[in-house]
Amino acid sequence: MNILVIDDDQNLRKSLRLALETMNHQVTEAADGAQAQSLLGHRLFDAAFLDLRLAREQGLDVLPALLRLAPGLAVVVVTAYATIETAVEAMRRGAFDYLPKPFTPNQLRMVLDRVARLRRLQSHVEDLEQQVRSVVPEADLQTDETSMQQALAVAFRVAPTDATLLLRGESGTGKGVLARAVHVRSPRAAAPFVTVHCPSLSAELLESELFGHKKGAFTGAIQDTVGKVAAAEGGTLFLDEIGDLPLALQPKLLRLLQEKRYERVGDPRTLAGDVRILAATNRDLRAAVAAGTFREDLLYRLNVIEVELPPLRQRQKDILPLAEHLLRFFARQSGKPVTGFTEEARAALQRYPWPGNVRELRNAIERGVILAPDAEVGLPDLPAQVGATLPPCTLEVGGAVTLEQLEAEHIRRVLANTSTMEQASAVLGIDPSTLYRKRKRFSL
Repeated sequence: MNILVIDDDQNLRKSLRLALETMNHQVTEAADGAQAQSLLGHRLFDAAFLDLRLAREQGLDVLPALLRLAPGLAVVVVTAYATIETAVEAMRRGAFDYLPKPFTPNQLRMVLDRVARLRRLQSHVEDLEQQVRSVVPEADLQTDETSMQQALAVAFRVAPTDATLLLRGESGTGKGVLARAVHVRSPRAAAPFVTVHCPSLSAELLESELFGHKKGAFTGAIQDTVGKVAAAEGGTLFLDEIGDLPLALQPKLLRLLQEKRYERVGDPRTLAGDVRILAATNRDLRAAVAAGTFREDLLYRLNVIEVELPPLRQRQKDILPLAEHLLRFFARQSGKPVTGFTEEARAALQRYPWPGNVRELRNAIERGVILAPDAEVGLPDLPAQVGATLPPCTLEVGGAVTLEQLEAEHIRRVLANTSTMEQASAVLGIDPSTLYRKRKRFSL
């Protein structure tokens, strides 16, 4: 590895240098913090050994400056005045390890082995992230729609703060994508982004997943487990579909939001949680409060900043650019020479109302690329419901049409854009039996 030794004592620098070079590492010396920062500004180092007491400065004061210049640098603090307090403070300020003097070559080798393992782990994580990027389309937040631009502007203005953000919108509108984009643009970007899917588990299991549990806390708890809050330490905790969070868990989440404190299941100790909370929902939380299924005080804590994402049917200008972006991705992934859509397919993509939003569009384009026999995705390659979309309405409100014609056309289109009779009746504001009679009357 390429190692920087920072010590004001020339003899100690040379001794450490000799030991490190014997282990086949490359070593550069610095006598103080300023020289070390100058070197870090021009060269890459894997690790640094930093003396706790330099001539005119403290090593712990130099440490944050080193990490600002080289965020991935493994800094090992070295001192002849080792105490538990200084060790804890060094780790708190970002040190990788703490080595008391005098130390043996074997101790030095053990520290460097840990640095090497960290480097291999980071490399492995980067490889995995690259693999994920190759199978998951890169998020495209470019938009020409004013409503979407306004939503993104608010979200990104809030991103550099620690404010709680509530993302609202139908399923598939990209709330999770936007939450991750907010995290990336925040000071917590280097720390974890952890997602909790609130509807996925029972209240008991969800509490354990969120906060962790102590061994023996319940049947099957065979070992201590850290929860998602601990896993997101220093980073962002994204609570997906927060409207489905069980009522019994809501006071505990409220405490985490207000006090940054929580307890694991079966553990009386109170723990601190340094996480930023982002939440998303496709539900009307105010209606849930009125129904008694969601706490009003929790809603107020979550709803510091609210951003509503418009459904894809209200983003007409974005449909084709998004479709083309997804087509390029799936063409690369499948190795097929697919370069575009036929005019008929483009028209159908533009007409279809996309009740499943961007998620449904993604699935449709993936299917189209897989089935396309040549360089263009045609209408037969897309899902049947996309090709079967009704043509544009020629009836005009206020025009020379009867109320019966307008009603029949409206019902026809609502039926085409919903999955069930219950959904259609809810949209129309009538009961299913009335809708059945009207369908029979209009031959729909």
